Amino acid sequence: MFYRSERLFLRPAFPEDCRAVYNGICDAGIVSMLSRAPWPYRMADAEQFCVREVQASQPRFLITLPDTPGAPIVGCIGLHKEVEGFEMGYWIARDHWGHGYASEAGRAVTEIAHALGYRKLVAGHFIDNPASGRVLRKIGFRETGEVRPTECRARGGDLLLARRYTLDLETTGSEVGDDNAMKAA
Repeated sequence: MFYRSERLFLRPAFPEDCRAVYNGICDAGIVSMLSRAPWPYRMADAEQFCVREVQASQPRFLITLPDTPGAPIVGCIGLHKEVEGFEMGYWIARDHWGHGYASEAGRAVTEIAHALGYRKLVAGHFIDNPASGRVLRKIGFRETGEVRPTECRARGGDLLLARRYTLDLETTGSEVGDDNAMKAA
């Protein structure tokens, strides 16, 4: 699946993307805010990530800048199945923080989820990463009031407190909109 937003192009990962993925995510400050990525992050981790099969019901995208020479990879975003629903997760390479790419990519993924017929999305962030909470609120997620222990592989598998969010796609459907859903192909 591919998706074009105003400034971004979301696309699948290909084996030849492993070096760019590695260069973007191999940063302790990024990986330590993700629950499932290991630290140290090795080239072999990027290679495995780029060849891992992706289910259509759980899309995962590299976030690229199509209007910049070489269409560099600036991050990754996707959905994965959890007990309470489909969870959105993302990371943005440090050199690209502060440009609104996470929010724009997040809105795109909510449109894709709506087009796939999902009723709600969930998300979370470690409490020592309030910037991620700001991104989630910009996208339209609402705090659930729940803070739960969540494993962080990069921090030795420790359980860290994570604030939980939800986005009801049935009530925000008019904002996500059917016209926007047609951008995904």
